[in-house]
Amino acid sequence: MKVSIITATLNSEKTIKDNLISVDNQNYNNIEHIIIDGNSNDKTLEIIVKYKASKKIIIHSSKDKGIYYALNKGIDLSTGEIICFLNSDDFYFDKNTISKVVNCFKISNADVVYGNLNYITKNNSKVLRKWISNDFNFFLLKKGWMPPHPSTFVKKKIINKKKWFNTNYKISADYDFLIKLFRNDLLKKKYLNEIIVNMRIGGISNNSFSNIIRKTKEDYQIIKQNRLGGFFTLFLKNIKKIPQFF
Repeated sequence: MKVSIITATLNSEKTIKDNLISVDNQNYNNIEHIIIDGNSNDKTLEIIVKYKASKKIIIHSSKDKGIYYALNKGIDLSTGEIICFLNSDDFYFDKNTISKVVNCFKISNADVVYGNLNYITKNNSKVLRKWISNDFNFFLLKKGWMPPHPSTFVKKKIINKKKWFNTNYKISADYDFLIKLFRNDLLKKKYLNEIIVNMRIGGISNNSFSNIIRKTKEDYQIIKQNRLGGFFTLFLKNIKKIPQFF
């Protein structure tokens, strides 16, 4: 099974090398790494090009309309049976990650496989929060549950245009994407109880007070549109993060 890993970059020179190395180190070989760059003006592309010559890396660089626009473009370009998204700040937990995920797909015949995630400091020195997921049931969505987006893998054949990222959302389109996947009863979901990704703190959703406010508004809109509740669901979505720090 071919795996398409999609990464959106914009001036990511400080972190993209760890991302590339973690993909390159995978002991599963049938991988393509699609990098959609938003016309970076630092050394991001220079670093990527150094890895491109002998690796299965596809680069598309042009000014775009944001991260979710870039991820949609990556889906369009992908040729793998399995699609996943690895942020430019993030990297896989170990060299066995993709092989474990593919094996899980094969054994379970699932449409969606998802796992766990570590939030780490910017210098990779410490794990600050462990996002441990669990087996899925629909009522979890009404309790504000969602799996880590970078630790979720999807068969491309089940992604139609309705399930691509809604670019009207600037921060929470990943939440909208996941809700649409997991509320679909026809899709088989399988939880893989493994740490999949190390994610650095300081992403777009919490790097400023205005973004936190915007994310809250978008989350609430997504909850209402999908008939998953209201403010209480939004409250549970945020409060359930607290135990992950301990």
